[in-house]
Amino acid sequence: MTRAETKERNRRALLDAAFGVVSRDGYRAKLEEIAARAEVTTGAIYSLFGSKNGLVVAMITDYLSPHYTEIEQAITAEMDLLGAVEAFARYYRRSCDAPDALSGLTLQITLLDMAVHDPDLGTQLAESIRAQEHHLTALFTGRSHNAHTVTPAQAQRLATALRALFVGLSQGVILGLAPDADEQYFADAARALAAGLDHADHSNSSTPQELS
Repeated sequence: MTRAETKERNRRALLDAAFGVVSRDGYRAKLEEIAARAEVTTGAIYSLFGSKNGLVVAMITDYLSPHYTEIEQAITAEMDLLGAVEAFARYYRRSCDAPDALSGLTLQITLLDMAVHDPDLGTQLAESIRAQEHHLTALFTGRSHNAHTVTPAQAQRLATALRALFVGLSQGVILGLAPDADEQYFADAARALAAGLDHADHSNSSTPQELS
């Protein structure tokens, strides 16, 4: 392999190894075990990611990126805001039935524990999640809603609210605590949140046709 190919192979191997070890051990995860699983030295971790925290943040970005790509495909350009949030809701509910749903939930809980034990990592994880959330914000911005246009600020608030809602609902579904929360339940909940924009204060609108 070329040097670039070797670097990419090592990067991919470390991300995969980190997912398994971090999901199991959380903040107790050892760089030595991650490196051994990836068949590289610990020096490769520092060379590629800078630190253990850098590897963890890269792992989360790597894990979430395909989901946001699929969300972008599910939310088409011609949809209005309610159609877009419903498409997002239905995608999120279907992900609860995916083969890796339980491992994803395990990782989610583990990362919360890691953030509590390492505030610096918590800050980096929050920044990573916000960066991913910007993709969803962009998908909602500019869509029509009751003859108005959704502003970036509104789209950001809605994206944050939807993510919080679906994180909680999906945990209930995966753990068997919300057996009646089917796709329609998720869709109705999402549309209810989006409908709340109708009651927003319009005093900060940049134009009469924008929601504030």
